[in-house]
Amino acid sequence: MPTPQILAIDAGGTMTDTIFVDDQGHFVVGKAQTTPDDESLGVLKSSRDALQYWESQPEDVFSSLISGVYSGTGMLNRLVQRKTQTVGLIVNAGTEDNAMRLRRGIESYLGYSYSDRLHVNTHHYDPPLVTRRLIRGVRERVDMFGQVIIPLYEEDVEQAVVELLDQQVKAVVVVLMHSYLNEQHEKRVKEIAEAVMATRGQHVPIFLSCEYYPVRMEVPRINTMVIEASAAEPSRGQMRSVETAAQALGAPFRLRVMAAHGGTIGIDARELARTLISGPIGGVVGAKYLGEALGLKNLACTDIGGTSFDMGLVVNGDFAIDPTPTLARLLMTIPTVDIDSVGAGTGSFVRFNPVLRNLEIGPDSAGYRVGVSYPEGGIDTVTVTDCHVALGIINPDFFLGGDIKLDRRRAIEAVRTQVAEPLGLDVYDAALGVVELLESRLENALEAEILGKGYAPANFALLSYGGGGPLHTVGYGAKLGFEDMLVPAWAAGFSAFGCGAADFEYRYDRTMLIDIPRTLKDNMWESISDAMNQAWEELEGFVREEFVRGQYDAGKVSTRYLFRMQYQGQLNDLEVESPVARIQSQQDLERLLEAFENVYTRVYSEAARSSELGFRLMAVTVRGRGDMPRVKLPDEDLQPADNFPACKGQRAVYTRSGWQEATIWDMTQCRAGNVIHGLAIVESPSTTLVIPEGYEARLDRHLVFHLNPME
Repeated sequence: MPTPQILAIDAGGTMTDTIFVDDQGHFVVGKAQTTPDDESLGVLKSSRDALQYWESQPEDVFSSLISGVYSGTGMLNRLVQRKTQTVGLIVNAGTEDNAMRLRRGIESYLGYSYSDRLHVNTHHYDPPLVTRRLIRGVRERVDMFGQVIIPLYEEDVEQAVVELLDQQVKAVVVVLMHSYLNEQHEKRVKEIAEAVMATRGQHVPIFLSCEYYPVRMEVPRINTMVIEASAAEPSRGQMRSVETAAQALGAPFRLRVMAAHGGTIGIDARELARTLISGPIGGVVGAKYLGEALGLKNLACTDIGGTSFDMGLVVNGDFAIDPTPTLARLLMTIPTVDIDSVGAGTGSFVRFNPVLRNLEIGPDSAGYRVGVSYPEGGIDTVTVTDCHVALGIINPDFFLGGDIKLDRRRAIEAVRTQVAEPLGLDVYDAALGVVELLESRLENALEAEILGKGYAPANFALLSYGGGGPLHTVGYGAKLGFEDMLVPAWAAGFSAFGCGAADFEYRYDRTMLIDIPRTLKDNMWESISDAMNQAWEELEGFVREEFVRGQYDAGKVSTRYLFRMQYQGQLNDLEVESPVARIQSQQDLERLLEAFENVYTRVYSEAARSSELGFRLMAVTVRGRGDMPRVKLPDEDLQPADNFPACKGQRAVYTRSGWQEATIWDMTQCRAGNVIHGLAIVESPSTTLVIPEGYEARLDRHLVFHLNPME
């Protein structure tokens, strides 16, 4: 019997995927509906689904596990739905309205289509994370060089804390201007607040931006700090419930969670907001890992779930980090794997717009309730999944391996009344039109993602995963001219697979803002190096503290030192790995500048180098890594191409050519080397792969399908 050692979890908005990896690197994938009120229930049900392939149960194998990694969208959903705890915010006097109400203009149209971005009358802001009555200002000012211009008015702090406590806030967030350069005022605010709380006998957590995210840009920093206090802390409880449920069955590990920068951190980590979008990150990390095995340096990563279409790029074997990402229509200061999303997935609602007389897909979704075809879901609006059921693509008796029974007649009738009749179309033409409309939208988004970053699809292989990815791979990828189209046999659990492939890693950043001339004079390098070395040393201490908090031996941690730099006068900076751990001489500093210019040349071009402008150091970073077991790719002996698994039969499927007989295959019985010709549908309990007419799918030794036109 296999001996499972790693459990990786992806708790999405619709489904919860689990992957169990044994001591030989083999794995099984499970799937179950997400249970948002208590995610541990969905995790355990998904675990049972996975372990049935090894004829085991969680009670039998959890005690052998040595590592568990979680990813999910619970925190993001809590933020989007504003189901956060009440917090108070202390900022500079005079900026109380700027903090949450005026905000940045871009936040009024984030996530909009191109046409809506152009028309100001469609722009709007979401409700503020903190209402105006819970924001207080205190008089003080630190300038952009870190010098105190106006001392802190301590009586303002006392009054602010008293008033916020009177309103029963659950936490107090403190964000003062330029505190990332001089933290003394924020720390004094904390001392005063603790004294006030001690006097009143009323204690709530205090979150200082200088201790959590000491980086520039006030609006993103405020957003991030408020999310840390209001959304991350409640989400910690959900993660602990998953850990507790696993430990109750004998699991000895401490649960780790996927972080935005591409590593995993402990659920007791101080900066838990870094895990806000942990689910999609796992897929890109897994793509990098898969690309290394397949010898592919450039991958276009696409994840279709029930609610969204997530895109990311692996270029030259690595993914980019965005220091100020946009999440949930908010600017943030959490270094994040560069990912873009479109609010369209297989669970997206489909509606007829009677004014424009067209169809609209999403952005809202049925989530785990699937659609009209699932009677127990209580949904009365058509979803994309309903259209697949009506067309015969999804087997209504084999959804989640038959655990959920769908009603095809309900799907057909709903498509007829809500889509076909308003458009004056046949019900099946209408359902097919919905699928093609979704695929066209995804194709446009993916093309814009690649071209917008200066690349061409012809230089990339398309990697499609998620529960809905294999349904649409050819539909949104074929016309863009990718060099190959890949679908892992475990596509539905690929994000969880990526979590199992991720490093145990913490990351800390600090803004610096130091100008460096092209020619260093006298002993100028000493002051620059002292500042950088001191910052790296402090951040390294934070990283090691996090490992200790997660009960990991800090002496076994390996560290990497990075910095962000740009040419003076330019707007965009780049993250570069430092060639030295500490700057000990002028030559060391010049090596840093050379490393930046090498990266700049690779990203832009040799002709774009502008060293005569001088350099600006924007930030420094420390990343610490601890060794943990990781998932391995399957590696099977190739079988003859015509040594097919048992065919499940045929099924009528509606296509542009009308009704056709599609050959149905069991994905779990496919073997490395098999080649399946379209029109075919390959089914597994967790996903459905569509191979259109004129295409073939070849399964390689790592159990990845390669979709290409037949010669």
